[in-house]
Amino acid sequence: MKVIITGGGGFLGSQLCEKILERGSLSGPSGGQEPVDEIVLFDDRFHLASSEPRVRQVCGDISDRDTVREVVGARADTAVFHLASMVSGECEERFDDALRVNLDGGRHLFEAARAAAGRPRVVFASSIACFGGEGMEPVNTDRTKHTPQTTYGMTKAICEMLVNDHTRKGHFDGRSVRLPTVIIRPGRPNAAASSWASGMFREPLKGEACHLPVRRDQCHPMTGYRTVVESFIALHEAPEMRLGSDRAYVLPAHRVTPELADRVLREVAERQKLALGPIVDAFDPRIQGIVDNWPQAVDGARAVALGMPEPPPLREIVEEYLADFG
Repeated sequence: MKVIITGGGGFLGSQLCEKILERGSLSGPSGGQEPVDEIVLFDDRFHLASSEPRVRQVCGDISDRDTVREVVGARADTAVFHLASMVSGECEERFDDALRVNLDGGRHLFEAARAAAGRPRVVFASSIACFGGEGMEPVNTDRTKHTPQTTYGMTKAICEMLVNDHTRKGHFDGRSVRLPTVIIRPGRPNAAASSWASGMFREPLKGEACHLPVRRDQCHPMTGYRTVVESFIALHEAPEMRLGSDRAYVLPAHRVTPELADRVLREVAERQKLALGPIVDAFDPRIQGIVDNWPQAVDGARAVALGMPEPPPLREIVEEYLADFG
């Protein structure tokens, strides 16, 4: 079986690759488990070369239709995980690039899956940024109206609808994972408007200061990266007979504030004898303005009923990060 991961050079893409290699198989056209003999990681850059013989890294532009079609190929036993995307802050600053990468890139990927032999399974990484503005509810569910107030959320919402319509027409078997903010990402801060969510854990754990651009009481749905990777695979593995016409599933998440993060960090630091760096208020009205248009709570009951995992307690997410990257 061939597996394609767009955004395969990124954090979640590389974690997903490792998990699939560990599993060794996925549900295939036969209806049973089929061994994975090739994983294609497609991205515009790679920081490390892979030494795993089943892994092939392809450097290219997701907005280039011919390149995407060549990467997907024609094999009937193909699974696609579409994670490639510009992040929220970049999309607000670079509207045309956001359309080119997030929207056109998604269209090219979906058309390539449509042209492939058989009926591939396509798992798309969407976002709770699909919710926003007047359509938001106190707790947002898969039935909440899409009224995104960011360019990033708009592109994700459109791609969700494309996944549903391609699936309705029988072009491929599509499924969308609507992600809360994923913590804790290693490395340095990026251009995502939610970068502070990982930073308020990551930097203090390294003994460094985190400059917090939002209010201390800002509530935001968050989940751990291990849970997200497990959810990608669980949704891919879900039998199609259990899926309806709406193929998008919001994941369950914790409601986290910087105040709560600080308390959990102090608890973990005391247990593990760590010296924490401070969380320093550095209010940024641009970031706060973006975050104000995002949901503060989500209900992932529909995803859980399908077999996707709930996140472990916040303290365990922090300890998992320390175990993997500390």
